[in-house]
Amino acid sequence: MGKNVQEIKCLKCHKEIRKLVNLKRGFHSNKEVTSKKCWNCHGEHFGRNFEIIRFDEKKFNHKKSGYELIGSHKNLDCKKCHNSNFISDKKLKSKTKTFLGLNKNCITCHDDIHKGTLNNDCAKCHTMNKFTPAENFNHNDAKFVLTGKHKKVDCVKCHVIEKKGKEKFQKFTGLKFNNCNSCHKDVHKRRFGNDCKSCHNTESFNKISMTKNFNHNRTNFPLVGKHKSVSCKSCHKSSLSYKQKHKKCLDCHKDYHGGEFSSSGKPSDCVECHNEYGFSPSTYSVAEHNKSNFPLGGAHKAVACIECHLNNGKWKFRINGETCIACHKNVHGNSIDKKYFNKNKCEACHSTSSWKNVTFNHANTKFELIGVHKKTECASCHFDKSVLDEKAKHFITINSKCSSCHDDVHRGQFVKENEGNCKSCHNFNNWNPVLFDHNKTNFKIEGAHKNVDCLECHKLVNDKKGNYVLYKIEDTRCISCH
Repeated sequence: MGKNVQEIKCLKCHKEIRKLVNLKRGFHSNKEVTSKKCWNCHGEHFGRNFEIIRFDEKKFNHKKSGYELIGSHKNLDCKKCHNSNFISDKKLKSKTKTFLGLNKNCITCHDDIHKGTLNNDCAKCHTMNKFTPAENFNHNDAKFVLTGKHKKVDCVKCHVIEKKGKEKFQKFTGLKFNNCNSCHKDVHKRRFGNDCKSCHNTESFNKISMTKNFNHNRTNFPLVGKHKSVSCKSCHKSSLSYKQKHKKCLDCHKDYHGGEFSSSGKPSDCVECHNEYGFSPSTYSVAEHNKSNFPLGGAHKAVACIECHLNNGKWKFRINGETCIACHKNVHGNSIDKKYFNKNKCEACHSTSSWKNVTFNHANTKFELIGVHKKTECASCHFDKSVLDEKAKHFITINSKCSSCHDDVHRGQFVKENEGNCKSCHNFNNWNPVLFDHNKTNFKIEGAHKNVDCLECHKLVNDKKGNYVLYKIEDTRCISCH
């Protein structure tokens, strides 16, 4: 039985056992075993076919070997692990039946799917129950802590599966994560730099936590003028509205003009007349106005926009400016004949320089202006200054009789059939009766009479109405004067 054989002799030959005992590893290092002699378990001299190692595998307590079987290992057949495929020692590998030569490293039996990119302590991430999921792995212990939406992302989204040789390989180390754009597409195309956290967080890309130091000039819409003082929320009304239309003012602002400047169903943009420094005053210039259907000329250049375009508190710019009466009152009414004032065309007489600059050709009427009349103001004949509220204008109602404008200083002496005959004595240069010929009267001037002053015969008469000269002398006998 070998009872008298010293153990040192056994271990001298069974070096693999001696090595384990010295390392205090394996079944032979267990306290229960070290307290016994080798021959207590291993007999000899029972023939070559005697099983020197004999125990019931099903009843063996694997925990005594220093490697307790737990999880999925409990149900494995011993030969799954204890076979030559997993023994690295060549001497042991050649033995047909041995339980030695294995170590506790998982990769002794299992393929290293990480291909050496992680350490060999598989238990840091995996359990004995199953490889996936890696229940012991805590991403918070990694260099990249999962927060917000990252917690719900499938691992394969970041740790992609690729081919390494002929085998599939999932990468867990060496990933770039210094910047968000290592995984995410930079929709801003690097205009805002790499520090996405200055505006975004992992809860949602659409939840913006914009700082006061955000440089809006890096966007497609630099803030200038009044826009600088506008609160962000005035434009970005919700956390989902940071990507919004901004090409036209009407994308944010209401059309104050109510579609007045729309053409072909599309509203024109405000920048044609306004800028960011204030809606008022308008940047629409006189030069621009001159390109419209109503060029500004003369006095119109000095007229404020409000005079024409603001009516009853409402601005209107598309107005009918073809005729003067669109803005100006027709003070003449129906007092001018249509042939001189057809379709209310004021420009037939007036210009935009001044209303008083009248260019009407009076010769086209029945009363041509000659002599002193050329220098006489229109108002002297056509305006009734006796009306206090507004000067009455008379054109069509006025007649060409001298008496319509001039007083009859002769008190009707030369009225014939209710009509005076001023032109028989006077012309339009002055009041002097240069056309009067005394020889055509009933009393020809002859002899000494030629040197007599008119007032010697034609006396000054005074009555209730005043003084007048008596020209119609009924008695022309010599005795009436001499």
